[in-house]
Amino acid sequence: MAYSAAIAGLLITLALTSSCGRGQETASATPQPPREPPARTAVLPTPQPDSLNWLAADSGAKTVSLTLVVTRAPSVPSALINGHRAGRARVVVPVGWTVRWNWRNADPTSPHSLVVMVQREKIPLEGGRPAFSNAMTKAVVDGLALGQTDQTTFDAEEAGWYWLLCGVPSHALEGEWIELRIDPEAKTARAEVKS
Repeated sequence: MAYSAAIAGLLITLALTSSCGRGQETASATPQPPREPPARTAVLPTPQPDSLNWLAADSGAKTVSLTLVVTRAPSVPSALINGHRAGRARVVVPVGWTVRWNWRNADPTSPHSLVVMVQREKIPLEGGRPAFSNAMTKAVVDGLALGQTDQTTFDAEEAGWYWLLCGVPSHALEGEWIELRIDPEAKTARAEVKS
């Protein structure tokens, strides 16, 4: 009899212990399917506004290749060159290097162009004579339409500060430009973003 009471007490203890581990589940006459673990959500990296991967420098060949795309963002007063405007990005190139660019207009609202001009006191109303031979897209003042591209190559033969600006009238005044520094101290080409 004492043996049976001990077994009964042990069974009650085991039953209470196993039900405590279940939390506060309610008993159900219908068996419940096993709970599936919550679905995992993939965490994608947040795209950066500009990773500066649009510039490729070859120090051995003394060349720099630029991939330049003009886009339009809502609530921005001008088109953007690789996500930048109003001199917020700067391309630095050593004197004597060759600059190659592949340029594309991805703005559906307006034609655009690109020309290298010497920085002066004021940004020009429209594109004019390039600072270096061939340092411009076709149709500098009229611009190229959505989807049109242009490639050019020029020699950065004189140190100084320049604008890479849209030559379509009023576009540069509205902020469609980035800086170009031909630097006698630079050892390689690079892109910088101002904070």
